[in-house]
This record gives sequence, structure tokens and C-alpha cells, in this order.
Amino acid sequence: MIIDGHSLAFRAFYALPVDSFQTRDGQHTNAIHGFLSMLLSLLRNEKPTHIAVAFDISRFSFRTREYPEYKGTRGETPSEFIGQIPLLQDALAAMNITTITKEDYEADDILATLSVRGSEAGYNVLVVSGDRDAIQLVNDEVTLLYPASQGVSALKRYDPDAVRERYGIDPHQYPDVAALVGETSDNLIGISKVGEKTAVKWLGLYGSLDGILEHADEITGVVGNNLREQKENAIRNRRLNRLLTDLDLPVGVTDLERKPIDEQAVRDMFERLEFKSLLDRVLKLEGGGGPATAAAVAAVVEKAVPVAPRAQDLLDEELRAWIARAVAATPHGLGVTVEVQEGRVIGFGLASLTETVNLPWQAGRSDYLPLEEWLASPLPKILHDAKPQLKALVRSGLAFDGLATDTLVAGWLLRPGGPDKTLADLVTRYLDETLPTHDPNQLMPDDSAGVPVQAWYALRVAPAILDALDTGSRRVNTEIEMPTLLTLVDMELAGVAVSHPELAELSAQLADTAATLAATAYGEIGREVNLGSPKQLQEVLFDQLGMPKTRANKTGFSTDAGALADLQASNPHPFLGLLLQHRDATKLRQIVETLDKAIDETGRIHTNYVQIGTATGRISSNDPNLQNIPVRTPEGRRIRAAFHAGEGSESLLTADYSQIEMRIMAHLSEDAGLIEAFNAGEDLHRFVGARIFGVAPEDVSGEMRSKVKAMSYGLAYGLSAFGLSKQLRIETKEAKKLMTDYFERFGAVRDYLRHVVEQAKVDGYTETIFGRRRPFPELHSPNRVLRDNAERAALNAPIQGSAADIMKLAMNSIAVDLKARDLASTMLLQVHDELIFEVAPGEWDVVKDIVTHRMQTAAELLVPLDVQVGRGDNWDSAGH
Repeated sequence: MIIDGHSLAFRAFYALPVDSFQTRDGQHTNAIHGFLSMLLSLLRNEKPTHIAVAFDISRFSFRTREYPEYKGTRGETPSEFIGQIPLLQDALAAMNITTITKEDYEADDILATLSVRGSEAGYNVLVVSGDRDAIQLVNDEVTLLYPASQGVSALKRYDPDAVRERYGIDPHQYPDVAALVGETSDNLIGISKVGEKTAVKWLGLYGSLDGILEHADEITGVVGNNLREQKENAIRNRRLNRLLTDLDLPVGVTDLERKPIDEQAVRDMFERLEFKSLLDRVLKLEGGGGPATAAAVAAVVEKAVPVAPRAQDLLDEELRAWIARAVAATPHGLGVTVEVQEGRVIGFGLASLTETVNLPWQAGRSDYLPLEEWLASPLPKILHDAKPQLKALVRSGLAFDGLATDTLVAGWLLRPGGPDKTLADLVTRYLDETLPTHDPNQLMPDDSAGVPVQAWYALRVAPAILDALDTGSRRVNTEIEMPTLLTLVDMELAGVAVSHPELAELSAQLADTAATLAATAYGEIGREVNLGSPKQLQEVLFDQLGMPKTRANKTGFSTDAGALADLQASNPHPFLGLLLQHRDATKLRQIVETLDKAIDETGRIHTNYVQIGTATGRISSNDPNLQNIPVRTPEGRRIRAAFHAGEGSESLLTADYSQIEMRIMAHLSEDAGLIEAFNAGEDLHRFVGARIFGVAPEDVSGEMRSKVKAMSYGLAYGLSAFGLSKQLRIETKEAKKLMTDYFERFGAVRDYLRHVVEQAKVDGYTETIFGRRRPFPELHSPNRVLRDNAERAALNAPIQGSAADIMKLAMNSIAVDLKARDLASTMLLQVHDELIFEVAPGEWDVVKDIVTHRMQTAAELLVPLDVQVGRGDNWDSAGH
């Protein structure tokens, strides 16, 4: 068996989701996983006695020297694929499978050479490749296994009869068909208007490409004329697609005899790749290989897959006794899964390490009292994705306390950029087991996949995740994230009052505005077009109006907002200005309509806060998103004005951190100038502008201040001089000087930013003031784009992450204070650095004091945390 390594690895890469196969240090492994999974199936099913895998060294070979355009249409290798081939080769070496490369030749040529030598030595040969050029190798001794689709899980067998059935030709004739038709993937241009059917018909008449060309004068019509004019294309293609069968290889057929794996090397390599289930498959496959793999057999036999205990149905005193016994036996907490239907509780699954309980729930039954008492107690409880379950408990009138760990949140803290979003993901990664799931074809649910089983797995996976967290991250989990989860439950349940009439009126006005703008835009070009169609806009902008081309993309040239804004700035045109205004109006109307549809029967919107949605720790919002409402435009202010104090409330209170990220920058960099500005209570950007431009603070113009503000925040986000020049629409030379002057006067900022990246390269992660870590394995990536992006993100991660931590700490302490003081006022929204509260009558002063104090004291920094408070009937009027 000889395998085309690159061909199959690429197919595996595109068949498996990239984000679902990634190690803790950020290495993508989907191509490796898919290839090895296919390989194990082949070894099990085909049982080859000899095996090798051939790889390309690069895209360049003797073929590209002859024809530089060969394979020239292939896109750039995906950054996530880069680095996977060397790891795959290491894994194959651990499995004692020979890999072969040959400078200046392709893997196909290695396969061709080995197929000939194998059949000549009396072997049956299996060629495994996703390249159709390999069809030419098929004969009575050589069979091609070709992926039936984009993936690698199903392979179609091509023997001579199968080739004849599929193509109507003998295998050795396939390169002649390809030479005539051309091969897009290899950038080999064929004969115009000659398709597969025509080529096969000609071969039936004349036998070969040479025969066709000899009789070219006999072929009539357009295709005959094209053949005569373009015959050099076919001759070149046939020369290039002929696979070489006489390479001088470092190994012979007998050297490829299958050998026992190096078990320890396999264990080490698969642990590095985090392939736990594949490791079991390798060891089980090798288990039948005799004494050499006895240790592997023992390892597999020894590791019995745990099975969840069968659930018991308990009530009343039996339930009380079970809870007491389980709590004593599992002091770190019991696993709980709340079964929810339409937002209400319909059942529970409870689990200790050795027992599980199934509890269908009905309100008002006294025999569930032990459960209700335990839920309300501070005894520790472990859940997965706790927030929707806790909301259902509140809606069902059940009290809850004692949340010890949410495995979803803990898993995110360990891998904040990772794809692990389900309990099944975590069970696979940290327990190397498979979470049972319901068979969708079963009418009745399978007990083996019910809520008690989920509770049992959550209980068992929790310590595995927590043990993998460092001390600082465990503290963040306990002191920040678990209290934040409870705070978000209350905020989501409270919702915010929103006026349907105001949103409906604004939506209608925005629709009229968009229609007027569209009509005016049509007048500028003399015809109607679809303003949402990139293709039609490209024709208008670049053909009709002759405007400079924007950056190229798959459909031509970009017409996205950024590209068109740059185009309007450099080459203003009335149509383009109207188009951009139309887009803004249309986008705002979509926001308004989404908000309007989200208003419930009580007149309130209940957004969903995503606690694990970002790698930095910031909270995001969806269904609907309340964090994308414009702040400074008149339309955005009208949207905010529709958010108002609910019935029975006195007003809204807004509290906003002022320049929190710059204050954290001052604290972390310990820059004396920034610290002086904040401690003196001065306008930061005016203060910095005075230093940079060498003028008195009162002489800093608005333009100067804007430049300084853009640069101050840009530096924290890794903005380059080019990026700053583009943002401020100034020359790059001026932007460089601005940055140089800034760093001359605030050198500690420059030193800090350099240190952050350098330290992250050493540690592999950045850390916030409170110990939240964000891994950055891409800092050592061989891909420059990935590496540069990682450096920019690493610059800001400690700043933005610390800001997120401070906001969460403030929210949690405010929530505790409001409850401790038995106040009726409610925390409603968190939007970036702002909190919005609904204030009950007579509670303004006390709420204002609590909010201001808790936000100002959420962290001890070298500079004060400044909080601006506003009051009003609606969100806009309460702004400050």
C-alpha cells in the first residue's frame, strides 16, 4: 500500500472543522487526525504487508521548471494547515511507517515508481491518492483507492473494469483525456470546447493522443479547428501529467515491510497531538501483532471505559438519605443537570461518583422537599452551562445556592480561544471518553444519555479541568467568573423596558430615508441597480464611473464598507457618498427591527449575555445584541432613547468607566507622565498632546487631541504607523513622527508594550492583573501573518482582560450590595464599560453611592478609577 500523503492530508483538512481540532498550545491538527483515522481504517480493512507514505517537498519540481505556470492557480496554503505535515510525518515515524520524499519530484512520481516495482516483485499494489493522475497506474496488479468525496472516510476502488465503467477508456488512456480536456487544479489549459465526452470519443476512434493528433485534419467543426490551433497545449499537458516510474529511491519494496509500532513513541506523539481516542485505536489495532505489542494489548485491556451508574428514582426520605450519603462521599460537590423545557424546569439529574438519580419534577409536591432544600443550601454543586438552568430554576420558583463550578466556564478559562463549547467536547478532551447521546432515530429517549448521565460526566470532568488550571486562573474562576454567572442570571431575567412605538416610528423613518437615498443615487448614475449586490456595484463603480480599483477578492474587487470609505476619501463621488449613507440607514433599520421583535409581552427585552464569547474575558451580548447600538449618531441616540425606566421605577442610572483601558495602561507601564495626568485629574489626551506638540495644554487644538487619542488607543492595540496614518488620513511619515514623539515622552509605555510580547513568547501566554491567562502559541508560528496578529493581540490582552475583570468585579459587588440592602433597584445592562440600572422610587442616592463606590474600588491601581454617573428617564437622557 502506497499513500499520497499531501493529497490525503489536504482532503482531511477540508473535511474536518479546523477549530474542533486544536491542541492546548494552539496547534491545528484536523488534517493529521483525519489522515490517521483514514490510515487506521485502511490498516484494519486491507491488512497490507508493506506500506509507505509519499510526500511532496514543495510545489516546485522539474515540471514547474519546464512550465512555471504549473499549479499556479492554486491558492496560498491555509495558515492552519502549515505545520501539520511535519507533525504527521513524526506520527507516522512513531508508528514505524516509512515516509518518502524526493527533491525535484512529486509524491505522484514516487507512487508510480513503487507501484511498478511492487507489481514486478509479485505484490498486489494499493495506491491511495486523491489525485486523478494516479488513474494511469491502474492495471491488473494495481488498484487505486480514491476518495469518493471531499473527505477521506469513503474510498472508491478503481481496478481496470471500474475505470472503464466510469470513463469509458482503459486506465493508461486517462492522461490523454486529461491532456485534451486540461486540468484546472494543475493550471493545465486544454483544447477549447473539448470536454471529457469528446476526448473519450476521439480516443475510441484513434487510440491515443498521438493518434488523434495524426488525424487532426480529419476532425471537423470548431473543435477540430481548436485542436489544430492548440495542439501544443495537449502535447505539453501529456508531457507534464505522465508520472515517472524509474526514480532512484532510498528504499526498495522489501524495506517497506510493516513493522510493530514504537509504543512509547506513539504514546508521546499522540499525547503531544492530544489524540486520545486515536491512541486507543492504534493500540487496539496493534494488539493482534504478537509479543512485540503485548504491552499495548495490556494497556488497552487495563483501561476499561467507565459506564455511568444506572439512575435511581428516589423521593421523599429515600431522596433525603441519598443526598446526605452522596454529599458525605463527594465533598467537592455533586453533579447536577436541570432538564429545561420552554424555559421551565421539568426534571433533574443528580450524580455522585458512584450513583445517579433521576427526578422528574412537579411544583408543589412535598416529596421533592429534600431536593429543594439541598438546591437552596450552600453545599457545592457542579453544572455544565449553568446559566440557562439557573434561569429556569428562578422561573419555576426554586431557590439555588452553592454553585462551585460550571465546567463550560472553567473549560473556557483553560482554553479561551478553543472550540470546546459542549459537555461532549470536554469529556472527549479531558476524560478521553465519549459522552452518550440520544439516537435521533429513536422515538423514546435512551436512559444512557439522560440528564443523570450528563450530571455524572460533569461531576467527573470538573476536577480534570480545574487541575489543569493554574492557581491564578482557578482564582479567577472562583472569585470572578462564578459570581458573574449569577449576576448575569439576574440581569437577563430582569430585562429592560423598551418602547415599541418609538422603535416602530424610527424604523419607518429609516426606511423612508433609505428609499430617498437610493432614488437620489439612481439619479446620479441614470439607472436603478441593486445597492446590496457587490457584482452590480462593481460594474457601476469600476466600469461605469471608472473609479480606482479597490483590493481584489474572489468576486472581483471589494465593495465592503472599509474599502468604499477609503475610496470616497481618495476619490469622492456623489453616488458613493449616497451609497454609504444608504448602507448606514439600512443597517440601523435592521438593528431597530431586531430590537423591536425582541420585545416580549411585558414590554421588555431580555438579551443573552455570553460569558465565554471572547478570549479576553469581555462579556458579549446576543439575541438581541445590545452592544452594537451606535453612541454618537443621532439615530443611535434615538434607539437608546427607546430604552426607558420601567413601570414603577423612578429613573435610569448609567455609570461609565472613563478611559479605563488607558488607566490600566498607566498602571501596568508605571509611566510617570500618564500617572501624573490621571492623578491630577487632567484631560488625558490634552495633557499628552501638550507634551508631544510642545504647547500649553490650553493650546492643544481639537485636531491635535484627536490625533493623540487615536494614537494612545491604537498603541494599546498594536497599531502600526501605516495603520495610524490610514485612520487619521495623514502621511505615514507624519504618523511615524507622532509615534516617535509619543515614545520619547512616554518611554515607559514603549518599554511595557515591548516587554508584554517578549514575555508572552517566553511564557506562551499573557496575564491580567488578576491572573486571567490567554495563551498565544501563534507567537512561535512559522506563518508570519499569524505571528504578527498574535503579537498585536498579546499587546492588548492584559489591558482589555484587566478591564473585563474590573467590570465583572464591580458588577458582582454591586449586585451583592443591592441584595444586602434589600433594595428594589435593579442592574439591567452591561455595555462595554457602562452599566445601566433601573432605580426604584426613593433609592437614587443610595444606589448612586453603591455603584460609584464599588466601581471606583473594584481594583487598586496606581491611578484612580473614574466613574461618570448619569440620570434620566431613558438610556439616552441618562447618558453623560
